[in-house]
Amino acid sequence: MKELTIRIPENKYTFFMELIKNLGGVEFEEEKDTKEEIIANLKQGFKEMELHKKGNAKGTPLKDFLYWF
Repeated sequence: MKELTIRIPENKYTFFMELIKNLGGVEFEEEKDTKEEIIANLKQGFKEMELHKKGNAKGTPLKDFLYWF
C-alpha cells in the first residue's frame, strides 16, 4: 500500500474527507494537534494580537478570511 500526504485548504477539508470515505478501499488517518501544539498556537495568537493592538503588526481584515461570502 502506498502512503500520500496531502495539504488541503480548510474550506475544502470536509468535502475532501467525505470524498475519501466514499471511495472504498482507502485507509486514512486524520492528524490531530497535540495539547502542546494547541497551547503554542494560542500563545502565538495572543502575542500577535498584542503586537497588533500596539500598532507593531498589521492585521488581516475579516473579509479576507470570509472570501466565500
